[in-house]
Amino acid sequence: MAETMELTATVLDALKAAVGSGNVHTEIEKRMVYSFDSTFQNHLPDVLVKPHTADEAAAVVKIASANGIPLTVRGAGTCLSGGPVALEGGILMEMTAFKRILEINAEERYAVVEPGVVTNDLIAAAAGHDLFYPPDPSSSGMSTLGGNVAECAGGGRGVKYGVTRDYVLELQLILPDGQQITVGNKVDGLTGWLDLPMLFTGSEGTLAIITGITVRLLPKPEAIRTALAQYDDLDAAARTVSAIIGAGIVPTTIEIMDQMTIRAVENFLQIGLDTSKAAFVLLEVDGDSWEVEQQLEQVIAICKSNDAVEIQVAHDEAERAALWKARKSISGACGKINPTKIGEDVAVPPGNIPKMIQAVKQIAEKYQLNMVVFGHAGDGNLHPNIMTDKRNAEEMERVNQAIDELFTRALELGGTLSGEHGIGFMKAPYVLQELGREGYLAQKQVKDSLDPQGYLNPGKIFIEKELELCHG
Repeated sequence: MAETMELTATVLDALKAAVGSGNVHTEIEKRMVYSFDSTFQNHLPDVLVKPHTADEAAAVVKIASANGIPLTVRGAGTCLSGGPVALEGGILMEMTAFKRILEINAEERYAVVEPGVVTNDLIAAAAGHDLFYPPDPSSSGMSTLGGNVAECAGGGRGVKYGVTRDYVLELQLILPDGQQITVGNKVDGLTGWLDLPMLFTGSEGTLAIITGITVRLLPKPEAIRTALAQYDDLDAAARTVSAIIGAGIVPTTIEIMDQMTIRAVENFLQIGLDTSKAAFVLLEVDGDSWEVEQQLEQVIAICKSNDAVEIQVAHDEAERAALWKARKSISGACGKINPTKIGEDVAVPPGNIPKMIQAVKQIAEKYQLNMVVFGHAGDGNLHPNIMTDKRNAEEMERVNQAIDELFTRALELGGTLSGEHGIGFMKAPYVLQELGREGYLAQKQVKDSLDPQGYLNPGKIFIEKELELCHG
């Protein structure tokens, strides 16, 4: 990255002229509030800026570019990889003022939204037109669509419906030089050889700033059925996941929770969960009524054949919400085990879920760590969370060793470092291990071509230590 200039009074005056003095903050208390995301790391920005229009945001980008000032963009701050943390200080541009749903086109089945729209608000707006927006990260009640696109968020419905990138049609963007462009189109056609919406989806704010999003919507499913299977053995629960996928059934959701997770949620909510059970598997099917009932019978039979000891089936929306409540509360619940929660999200082929869960448990035992396991098991996305205390230097050393082994094992099993949380700076040291030298450099060349100064969200995904390894 080019040498940055000091955040001078002249720069501050230019920012105030661009977005209004009331939307530029240098007060320490304001900057501290925006110094962290949902990880345990924090870094103070030098200034907080809150634009309200694309033109204002573009003006901020031009000021940052002209002065070589690091620029980090932030939505609701629910990220679990450090993406919206201003790692090198500079300008933090907060985008939650961009919160309008501009259009729901029921005939053509798409929605046009601003990046600050909360995910659940779009889901509810689409439902009002008998339409369906499938991506549903666990943070959907707080996370914004801009952050979902930047991180390529997934969620429980990923087994059947995929992740955010499968729904992005068109993006309005500000490039690192301040130029405003639109990529993609509302008919999902491809002009040229490069799928540009795909390029920017999941780029974690390192290539451009998102100011507008058009997403595909689907017809609302006719029926939904939800069941919770309980197990006395975690391996049996893991085998159930592989057996369902192996049988050719495509449920909407297959979520898994181990015993430590169940106990944390019960301690948090006090809703009567059976904490003696080794694992829960939450299953959901949707579609035409006749198809749903048939699939429900099939998945229940597979659960029973894999030693489920109890199966609850929701008979109405209230019972369905009750079954989901535990899963949606995991993150907050686990925070009560220890003060520092490190949430990983390795993904492996679904057939390797049993092996990956065994590996997590072995690693936790080896390093004597509190590690819970839950996640979107149906598409292979597991969330091993380490409960620790970052003030304990000796334990944090064991945590780092455990994370090294966790990622290595996931890659050995044909998996990836991240299923939906992104790389940010928390996983950046491991990117070279997955991509290899040539793959790493190819992606870095894309970054360098669009952002030659390297000032846009610096320190994320690509880090200098890895570049030294690449050129070594």
